[in-house]
Amino acid sequence: MTTHSAAERKTVRIAMNGVTGRMGYRQHLVRSILAIREQGGVPLGDGTVIWPEPVLVGRRPHALRELATRHGLDPEAVSTDLDAVLADPTIDVYFDAQVTLAREEAIGKAIAAGKHIYTEKPTATGLDGALALARQARDAGIKHGVVQDKLFLPGLLKLKRLVEGGFFGEILSVRGEFGYWVFEGDWQEAQRPSWNYRAQDGGGIVVDMFPHWEYVLHELFGRVETVQALATTHIPRRWDEAGEAYDATADDSAYGIFQLAGGTVAQINSSWSVRVNREELVEFQVDGTEGSAVAGLRGCRAQHRSATPKPVWNPDIPATERFREQWQEVPDNGEFDNGFKAQWELFLRHLVADEPYSWDLLAGARGVQLAELGLRSSAEGRRLDVPELHL
Repeated sequence: MTTHSAAERKTVRIAMNGVTGRMGYRQHLVRSILAIREQGGVPLGDGTVIWPEPVLVGRRPHALRELATRHGLDPEAVSTDLDAVLADPTIDVYFDAQVTLAREEAIGKAIAAGKHIYTEKPTATGLDGALALARQARDAGIKHGVVQDKLFLPGLLKLKRLVEGGFFGEILSVRGEFGYWVFEGDWQEAQRPSWNYRAQDGGGIVVDMFPHWEYVLHELFGRVETVQALATTHIPRRWDEAGEAYDATADDSAYGIFQLAGGTVAQINSSWSVRVNREELVEFQVDGTEGSAVAGLRGCRAQHRSATPKPVWNPDIPATERFREQWQEVPDNGEFDNGFKAQWELFLRHLVADEPYSWDLLAGARGVQLAELGLRSSAEGRRLDVPELHL
């Protein structure tokens, strides 16, 4: 890390691998790192700021240079040679947003080169590999973080406020609905890359989404102790980016039941073959003895015990109650930044100022573990324990 004049700016050079992909470009480069630069850096509170300096890494040099030029970055600060970038002593952090199959090897190389690590998830294709990376990072003495963006969504931040304020009383259950219809690619272009639907390329909704559910449940409600899942491929044939048909070998839908420490039961449905009939693309309903809430990406509605209506089941007459209107909006009570950017800022403060940070490679390994056990549960048709992980 380089300190500039009068100790006013601390520059952190970040090798960003995978920024030509949808997530790496939109959320991490544009809405996080470039947005941080546009606001003048990350203030440390003592008159100095952290200044991220991205170095774009990937396989297509022309695409990398075009991105750099488009956003006012040095067009020479790009590379298709990851080994050369990792050998550069001026690089402080390695960030990975590649496809999952390429991530584990690249992170291992970066740790061996002494770079700090910040990465998308899943961190590896299996639990053994994820734990090996966490141990390697621990032994190397480097700092490391894993993206856990949904914790920073406005809706879940409001939900967390309710949890911490004791609004629910005893939390009984959590019900989650996630997903939308991803077009097959024949008559309308698919919204997701085709590799997501090929198991041999690291695709599958369990591998993609169960790591998210692990940290959401763990952070807000308690550690996941058991999992019972059914993963399936509802749409067996899709068309790729070139218009060629292919067999979908990865699961596109998963139905999971998770038992949490303390007894709360969570049920989460995840699907890329479901049409949306809810307020947002993901919603969580939390029911407790004193109240309930429904949280999405941005909004959160609550209903206290004292305001709970008393419906009576009667299928012989039309329903007259407007149930959704009986819930109260939880106010913002503050401004919410982009979740990816907010976590980048926390990691940079952890890196430079040694502020606390808990979402490390071990946390990433817990997500890989839950996905692995979820797939195994589906294959074996039974509920499985989720052992607590230790390095």
